[in-house]
Amino acid sequence: MTTNRQQYLITTWNQLLEYLQSNRNIATTVIENFYVPCSLYDLTNEKAIIEAPNIITKAVIQADVDMLSASFTDILNLDHPIIVEIYQKSELPSPFAQTTVMNDIQSYDFESMPIQNDRTFDNFVVGDCNRESRAAALACALYPGKFNPLFIYGNSGLGKTHLLMAIANYVQQNDPSKKVYYTESIKFVENVVNSIRDNKIDAFKQFMYSVDLLLVDDIQFLAGKEKSHEVFFTIYNELISKGKQICIASDRQPREIKGLEDRLISRFSSGLSVGIDSPEFETSLAILQMKIKQNGYGIEDVDKEGLDYIASNFSGNVRDLEGAWNRVLFYSIEFQKGGGKIKFETVMSALKNQAVVSDKTGLSPKKIIKTVADYYGLTHQQITSKTRTKNIANARHISIYLCRKLLDIPYIKIGDEFGGRDHSTIISACAKVEKQIKKDPAYETAVKEIEKLLSN
Repeated sequence: MTTNRQQYLITTWNQLLEYLQSNRNIATTVIENFYVPCSLYDLTNEKAIIEAPNIITKAVIQADVDMLSASFTDILNLDHPIIVEIYQKSELPSPFAQTTVMNDIQSYDFESMPIQNDRTFDNFVVGDCNRESRAAALACALYPGKFNPLFIYGNSGLGKTHLLMAIANYVQQNDPSKKVYYTESIKFVENVVNSIRDNKIDAFKQFMYSVDLLLVDDIQFLAGKEKSHEVFFTIYNELISKGKQICIASDRQPREIKGLEDRLISRFSSGLSVGIDSPEFETSLAILQMKIKQNGYGIEDVDKEGLDYIASNFSGNVRDLEGAWNRVLFYSIEFQKGGGKIKFETVMSALKNQAVVSDKTGLSPKKIIKTVADYYGLTHQQITSKTRTKNIANARHISIYLCRKLLDIPYIKIGDEFGGRDHSTIISACAKVEKQIKKDPAYETAVKEIEKLLSN
């Protein structure tokens, strides 16, 4: 029997299909072959989750997420864009991910955001870049409340969310009686706003006090939200006092989050803080091989040189790596004649102009950053972070300068590699290095030594 909620999702999806064909000039054949087989799995005023039947359909739909976001905004008559996520059936949230709700509160008021059942410790690929963070997350799953709070920081796409969900899945599977609650900070703020508006803020707090495991993603977006700070601080103290586990993820360390109250920063810093770096080649290759197997392929189905190329040039984060593989897979199905093993030439054709790499040097921003980091005894994460201490800023400026000099890639692209800095910041960094080289012989020697290391 179809519930009202299911019928609403079906109706909304059909409205979207009609809207796409009428207003977005999408060909009928594209609608029929890629959009019609999909379905709307869930929908809120903040997010739409689409279920795709296979990896190719997912890749096609994924390429249109911005357009889909705008389309949902139009048909739902919203005043803001919503997040659009596409999953295959195996990636969809698990049935047990929903938090048990107190009897006197409606479940739809404060329910947990979905937790994907395929995000586990078993399929989290471990390397030097994330070994410490994985161990810390597992410790929190094994001994909830012992390490409080766990604060995981690192750039987007490196596995922070995977670890949060791995903790949730482990705890729920080993003790189903535990109340697990996962939320993004933006959703938390929305719950606070709605609760105040509906005069339910006390009910919201009481509900949150009943949680055994609280996982908060992208805590940096809580910055500047004073009322939400107050509510979160109260919930945080209550759970900690009860020995409950709190796990937090952010794109930067607590003290680097501007607009966050000092008392929150102090409490976040008092726990266990661990960083995740960009994966090195071996870890990138292992992650790529796992993604290939998850898609039903074998490692032997792809030319080894092609695998090495993807792992070398798309290792900035896991999303880039997965996106490169999806593109190669689609390209091989559509354009490689005769099928069979995916050839190196097919990989190169699929990823033409996609990789951030110089044909002349074979270098990538990642390799330059790693070399500079090793030279100064730092980590990739420190160089790409917002930290402004003299030694880290110096290494960051040299890394930026060498990316521009040796790769000759656009300033804006270099900015993306360094935590999303704008082009003016990149230009300024290059100018500082050039000026310092002219007036400081020791500095010039250091830059030349790093260049020599990169040429080996």
